[in-house]
Amino acid sequence: MGSKKRFAVVGTGGRAVMFIHAITDTYRDSCELVALCDLSQTRMNWHNQQIQSQTGSEPVPTYLADQFDAMIAETKLDTVIVASMDATHHLYINRAMELGCDVITEKPMTTDAEKAQSIFDTIERTGKNLRVTFNYRYAPTFTKLREVLMQGTIGRPLNVDFTWLLDTYHGADYFRRWHREKQNSGGLLVHKATHHFDLVNWWIDSYPEQVFAFGDLMFYGKENAAARGETYAYSRYTGVPEAQDDPFALRLDQDAALQGLYLDAEADNGYIRDRNVFGEPITIEDTMAVTARYRNGVILSYCLLAYSPWEGLNVAITGTTGRVELSVVENINLVSGQGESHNVQASKGPFKHASIRVFPMFGEGYDVEFEVADGGGHGGADPILLEQLFAPEPPSDPFNRAASHIDGAASIMMGIAANRAMATNQPVRIDDLFHLPPKAD
Repeated sequence: MGSKKRFAVVGTGGRAVMFIHAITDTYRDSCELVALCDLSQTRMNWHNQQIQSQTGSEPVPTYLADQFDAMIAETKLDTVIVASMDATHHLYINRAMELGCDVITEKPMTTDAEKAQSIFDTIERTGKNLRVTFNYRYAPTFTKLREVLMQGTIGRPLNVDFTWLLDTYHGADYFRRWHREKQNSGGLLVHKATHHFDLVNWWIDSYPEQVFAFGDLMFYGKENAAARGETYAYSRYTGVPEAQDDPFALRLDQDAALQGLYLDAEADNGYIRDRNVFGEPITIEDTMAVTARYRNGVILSYCLLAYSPWEGLNVAITGTTGRVELSVVENINLVSGQGESHNVQASKGPFKHASIRVFPMFGEGYDVEFEVADGGGHGGADPILLEQLFAPEPPSDPFNRAASHIDGAASIMMGIAANRAMATNQPVRIDDLFHLPPKAD
């Protein structure tokens, strides 16, 4: 076997756990984690404690964010994995490539058109490679829908109807964290819906052309609570006796990982992980509806809610010879403070229920059989994604699930255009904001 590939992770909050574990444990024979980089030394120390206890390995060198250039120079990296706050992704992506590294980035690739353009310019200038980790492409359920469409089962797709529901644990969590301020995340139409728009782009093999949207903050936030007769004096949940019976409360001191990654790290940079979802400021929406036309003529109707009693999605794609419907239930009746969802060391697990049904235009409908993943986060997607990223010889992929910087831009530009449409109450053409290259064959 040749030399190990050398990785560093910048941004070591909960999203980094999956990558760190894969490199230091599952793929340790072919990969090496040579550095961690973060604003918080406490957080990096927690990861090193986990690495030592779980693998018996020596601690990984740590660098604060302003030592990023020194990290790359001193550790002779091959690839930087970016899992920092969304609005800072472009800073680390661009600088890593300028210093000779390839990059793997968490979704969304970035949060606005100008930052996306800077990434494209850097790739053009340096010739380095950027991969965007769209986990959901690798979920067996979603891959099967891609296969059904690739086989021409419903003919040429004409319309996509897509509803995604976030429940009152997961959905609420975006309103506890830095995501609740649009300047940090681009709002849920960029941060969260990048997953969903990417799936549609991939399923129908096209990119969006024109977008319109409505959206508002209708459930979370101080004003909405007051309109329902609810008042909350506390700005956060941990250590607040008055929040004892609040069903939206997240208590960082009741989970070792949340304590180590966030509560203990507060002194380093002041970041509060458990803010009251009915407090201020909140500048993102929780209720969104988007309509889009694609380059290939497909019309999309998309809805995202962040306060549903259950979590999952319903997708219907209608084509020239039939219709296929996908239904997924991810979580049901989660109770705040209970269950694996609070453990940031594990991504969301297998789907609770998933089905795909085909309705031919002139024939009997039938269920599509597919393998149901029995392990791994994001509906069984994460282990497959990690194998593609880190295995020395990953299996061939006939579904073309690896996502490039162009795919990353195509998904976020839908959300960025939707944000513009909400602000102006006018349809927005993607090309007026950003030039997406033609779809590769």
